[in-house]
Amino acid sequence: MLGPTAHVDTFARDNLPPDADQPDFLLDGFDYPDVLNAGFELTDAMVAKGFGDKTALVGNGRVRTYKELSDWTNRLAHVLVEDMGVQPGNRVMVRSANNPAMVACWLAATKVGAVVVNTMPMLRAGELRKYVEMAEIGFALCDMRLMDEMEACADACAGLKLLAFDGTSNHDAALDRLALEKPVTFEAVATGRDDVALLGFTSGSTGEPKATMHFHRDLMIIADGYAKEVLGVTPDDVFVGSPPLAFTFGLGGLAVFPLRFGATATLLEQATPPNMIEIIEKYKATVCFTAPTAYRLMLRAMDDGADLSSLRAAVSAGETLPQPVYDDWMEMTGKPMLDGIGATELLHIFISNRFDDHRPACTGKPVTGYEAKVLAEDGSEAPCGVVGRLAVRGPTGCRYLKGDRQKGYVADGWNITGGSFMQDEG
Repeated sequence: MLGPTAHVDTFARDNLPPDADQPDFLLDGFDYPDVLNAGFELTDAMVAKGFGDKTALVGNGRVRTYKELSDWTNRLAHVLVEDMGVQPGNRVMVRSANNPAMVACWLAATKVGAVVVNTMPMLRAGELRKYVEMAEIGFALCDMRLMDEMEACADACAGLKLLAFDGTSNHDAALDRLALEKPVTFEAVATGRDDVALLGFTSGSTGEPKATMHFHRDLMIIADGYAKEVLGVTPDDVFVGSPPLAFTFGLGGLAVFPLRFGATATLLEQATPPNMIEIIEKYKATVCFTAPTAYRLMLRAMDDGADLSSLRAAVSAGETLPQPVYDDWMEMTGKPMLDGIGATELLHIFISNRFDDHRPACTGKPVTGYEAKVLAEDGSEAPCGVVGRLAVRGPTGCRYLKGDRQKGYVADGWNITGGSFMQDEG
């Protein structure tokens, strides 16, 4: 039974999959009030907790405190409502590389009760158009450096309102200029914890995009679950990484996790290993999210004298973690590399190694709140040592927009992730 909604535009809730097709949601231990706005929780609420002068975001040569981020997002929120006409429940697309302005736009749109669709810079007009049409997106915020494809998309999508922002540190685009005239306070829309806050598009194995639907509570759950239990995030942490914010993995690891705990996120538009190494050394980054290939290059850099000793957590994702990389990292740093698995459908990581419980060539154990099993071909639970399909359930789960292909991912209350796994005796 869903809680109250603040959405005037009910498209998202109207297009949730039927209850019978949704997975079981195991919400014990994840208790949130009926009214919950993730954008507010990650900004104004953090200022109220005393983090106002703490650095929230670093990027494009500028440092922004939590108070500055709150003021910035509140000004932007006023523009969305007063100048663009965004109403709670409307879909708002954000198109940008990883930079503080993208985070600010996402947070502002979330504050006004919109359903946000974050997108990659590499998408072309035709791909953007598919998203717009599927999610009936009415508004788009785009980094002015990426406007060509966005404008081509808007030309083909009648009624799409488009506004440019400056993703550099100059803040000199239409959205930025409008925001300068706005107050630094904004009363966030009283969204329900079960209101859709985010649509995460994924092509999966079919090549055709599917939109996964995530509630405000889901954004809190991945922080209060994985980030708290596995990573042990504190306000002293500094995050760095390569996943795009347009992917839920990047949005969690480089925005939700640090902002939930008063930590700092460093954002790189070009997250090459050399650039990440420079950031780690300069800002003494402590938590890194990137792929094994990047960690290989970091190992070579350490051999050549790079000082990455500040890193306490190296999270590996995006590809299988080879045992030699794991072993070399352990030998070089004395700290484990945390391998794990997640999915856009479940928003983030649901199985992971731990600092005190880790092995090479092993994905780990379920994050608190999640259950996992391996299914045999007939759908029964496979015995240990037998390869089968991974099934997961927990506090987050698959909800495809309009129920498209929902039954192909969810069976008997379990999310069938499609990966081939084997459970050992450990």
